[in-house]
Amino acid sequence: MDQFRKIEFGIITGIFLLLTFSLLYPSIVYNVFELQDIYGYKFVQYHQVFDYYLHYLLPYVGSFTVVYVSFLLVNFVIVPEFFEKGRWLGGVLLLVPTLLFYFLMMMVANSYYNGYLLGVYNTVRGAHMHFAKSAFITTIFSAVVYVAYYFAKNAFSAYLYPRLSKDMVYRKMMKEIFWASGALLVFMCLAFSDSRDLFVMIFFFGPSQIAVFFILRYKVFPGFVDEHHNKAFFIRDIVITVLACNLLMALLARSIGHERGEVFVAMAAIGCMVSVMGVFPIGWYLYKTQQKQVSTVVNLKKALGHSAANLDFLRSQINPHFLFNALNTLYGTALQEEAARTSEGIQKLGDMMRFMLHDNHLEKIALDKEVAYLQNYIALQRLRVLSSPDILIEVNIDESQCQHEIAPMLLIPFVENAFKHGISLRHRSRIVISLSCTTDQIFFDVYNSVHPRPENDPEREGMGIGLNNVKERLALLYPHKHELSIRQTGTEFFIHLTIDVK
Repeated sequence: MDQFRKIEFGIITGIFLLLTFSLLYPSIVYNVFELQDIYGYKFVQYHQVFDYYLHYLLPYVGSFTVVYVSFLLVNFVIVPEFFEKGRWLGGVLLLVPTLLFYFLMMMVANSYYNGYLLGVYNTVRGAHMHFAKSAFITTIFSAVVYVAYYFAKNAFSAYLYPRLSKDMVYRKMMKEIFWASGALLVFMCLAFSDSRDLFVMIFFFGPSQIAVFFILRYKVFPGFVDEHHNKAFFIRDIVITVLACNLLMALLARSIGHERGEVFVAMAAIGCMVSVMGVFPIGWYLYKTQQKQVSTVVNLKKALGHSAANLDFLRSQINPHFLFNALNTLYGTALQEEAARTSEGIQKLGDMMRFMLHDNHLEKIALDKEVAYLQNYIALQRLRVLSSPDILIEVNIDESQCQHEIAPMLLIPFVENAFKHGISLRHRSRIVISLSCTTDQIFFDVYNSVHPRPENDPEREGMGIGLNNVKERLALLYPHKHELSIRQTGTEFFIHLTIDVK
C-alpha cells in the first residue's frame, strides 16, 4: 500500500504540474492583447473590463492548486490517519474546515473567472448568489467524485492489484499503460496551449491513441519481428491500425457531438499524425527495450544454471574426496589401537555424513553447524596423530558473535588442505585454526607447517583439489563480499579468509 500511495502521489502531482504548465504557456507565447481577444470576449459582450491575469490565469491556477492541496490533505492525511483508524471526531473536525475552505476558494475563483455576470444580473447580490451556487455544486461534485475514487482504489488494491502483481504479463501491461498515458498527456500539454483545447484533445485522442499503442505493441510488432519479417506487411499493418482507430474515434465523436463534419475530419487527421509521430516511436522503443530485457534474463538464467551445475559438481568432488581420507584414517586407527577409539571415530564420521546428507545440499546453513562439522573433522584427525608428540594441533574458535549463515562445506577444505600438507610423522608439525566473528563479518585463519614431498608425489606442486574448489565457490557465492589471502614459504602455509555476511 505504501508503494501504491507513492505512485498515486506521483501521478496526481504530475497531472497538476502539467495542467499548470498548460495554463502558463499561453502567457509566454502570446502577447497580452491577443490574450484579451481570445479569452475576454464574454466580458466585452457585457461591457465589462477584462484582465487576462486577473480574470483567467489566476482563477484557473488557484482552482487547480486548491483541488490539488485539498486532495492531498484528504487522501493522505484525513482519511488514512483518522477515518480508516476509527478516529471519526478528529476526522470530521478536519474535513469540515477543508470542505469550507474548498467552497470559499472556488467561489472566489468563480467570481473572477465569471466576473462578466456582474453585467448580466440586475444586482450584485444576484451575481454573488450565482457564484456561491456554482461553488457549492462544484464542492459536492468533487466530494462525490472522491468517494467514488476512494472505493474504486480500495477495490483495485484489494482484489485486482494482488492478481496483477503476481502475473508478469499484466504487470508489464500496467506499466506500459502508465508510461504511454503519461507520454500522451505530456505531448498534448506541449501541443495545445489552451486548457480548453487540452481537455478536448485528451478525451478525443486518449482512447484512440491507447488503442493504437496496444495493437502495435502486442500484435503488429511481434508479428513483424517474430513471424513474417516482411517490411511491406509491417507498413500495411501500421497504416490499417492507425487509420482504423482514429477514423472510428472520429465517427463516434461525430455521432455524439453536434459540430460540423469537417471538424472531426481534421481531428482524425491530427490523430493519425499523433499516432505516427508519437505513439509509433514510443511503442517501438518500449518493445525493443523489452526484447533486450528478455534476452538478458535468458542469458542470466543460462549463466545461473551453469553456475548451479558447477556448484553441484564441486560439491560432488569435495564430499567423496574427504570421505575417502576419513575412512583411511579410521582404518589405520582400527589396526593400531583398541576398539574404543575406533567407535569414537565412527561416531564422529556418522555425524559428518549426516551433515553432508541433510545440510550440505542447502544454499545456506547456520555457522554453528559448519563449526560442528569442522570440529568433528579435527577430532578425527587428532585420532590419527594421537601417538605422535611432535604434532601440535591448536584450535581457537570464538562463537560469541557467530550467529550468521554461510554456504555449507566452505571452511573444511582449508582445514583439510592443512592436514594433508602440514602433517608429517617424521618432522615436527604444527596446525593452528582460528575462527571469530563480528556482527557483519566472519574471520577464518588456518596456519600449517610445510614439509618437503617426494619427487614422485603427484600433489607435490598442488594445494589439493579441495582448496581449488573452494576458491571457485567463493567467487560464485560471495562475489565482491570476501577476501582470501594465501601466503606460502618453504616451511609455512597461511590462509586468511574474511566473508562479509551483512
